[in-house]
Amino acid sequence: MILLKNGLILDGENTVKRDILIEGEKIVEIKENIEIKDGFIVKDINENLVIPAGVDVHAHLREPGYEHKETVKTGTLSAAKGGIATIITMPNLKPVPDNLEKLKVQKDILDKDSCIRAYISASVSIDEKGEQISDIENLNDKVVCFTDDGLCVNNLEVLENAMKLVDKPIASHAEARGAKTAEDAEIIAVERELELLRKYKHVKYHFCHLSCEKSFELVKSAKDEGLDVTCEVMPHHLFLNKSQIKDANWKMNPPLRSESDRIATIKALKSGIATMIATDHAPHSREEKSREYDKCPNGIIGFETMFPLVYTYLVKTGEITLKEMVEWTSENPAKRFNLPYGEIKVGGLADIAVLDIKTEREYTEDEILSKSVNTPFIGFKLTGYPVLTLVGGKTVYDNLK
Repeated sequence: MILLKNGLILDGENTVKRDILIEGEKIVEIKENIEIKDGFIVKDINENLVIPAGVDVHAHLREPGYEHKETVKTGTLSAAKGGIATIITMPNLKPVPDNLEKLKVQKDILDKDSCIRAYISASVSIDEKGEQISDIENLNDKVVCFTDDGLCVNNLEVLENAMKLVDKPIASHAEARGAKTAEDAEIIAVERELELLRKYKHVKYHFCHLSCEKSFELVKSAKDEGLDVTCEVMPHHLFLNKSQIKDANWKMNPPLRSESDRIATIKALKSGIATMIATDHAPHSREEKSREYDKCPNGIIGFETMFPLVYTYLVKTGEITLKEMVEWTSENPAKRFNLPYGEIKVGGLADIAVLDIKTEREYTEDEILSKSVNTPFIGFKLTGYPVLTLVGGKTVYDNLK
């Protein structure tokens, strides 16, 4: 049994100091003082914050096929360091999981090397080429969603054929081919996919990494109509804008937007248009990110900075409550994709993150556990770094002092 002593937990809108006793995968007792008994593994939380661990519904582990960027082992260790217990992996791999045989290649690696819960999204189209649908009928009960993340399904006939067959959510990388600007590309794709959703109202539809004010307006209208649509936002779109871009470690897709779009992203969360924060953890090698800006790949890593960024810039400033942070980083994404998630209550699943809310420090390249270091947040002074992560009662990261 694991005993967490002297932790701060949410009680309504406030925090209170409590001890938490964990047996197996569950929390079995929460009290002001739990007596230490023989056999207990005791961890002194030292009045830091105990919350449900993160559920990140947008993550790239790169294996199989791109192990020079990341592996399942390094990626999930990085997620654990970031206080994340559960992720959904994206399908832009080699092979792309578009049938059961290819899916097994990825699943076998995850079963062997993942230190957290890692769920699979299958592709909407074969090889993510947008020409023919994947083996959706046989994949339906083996995956948590379908997406051609990284590539928009621009062939709407293929998307429509997929909608006819899916039992799980479809997650869209909204980027219309041939648009004049990157912002137009997102908005046009959102608009036309929502129009298709009006025809197939049974489909659970989810927009990945939305970043434009107009996109949020379109999603709000669709929600008001009663369509089953959700969207996520990313820490980099919440806290950075295009005027800050310095080098290729600031290059991602969707790109950083205007300051007004950044503010709209925060407003979308606070108003309930966007209901979750995800990372789009996208590792690339140092060599790849050292190329000329226009020739290097899109994407940044994000597991290790999600909680400290959100805590520092939204919770600590009073912009949002701790309760809202927990809803956006754990409860809402888990419910949308039917995943387990931690709850700090007796009987709750012991998926737990402890955040150090006392220490402000710089994020450094040396501490990164991901195989790649492509992040714009190196050197940022942040508070709320995870120091302990439990997944189903098992310690997967421990940096308690």
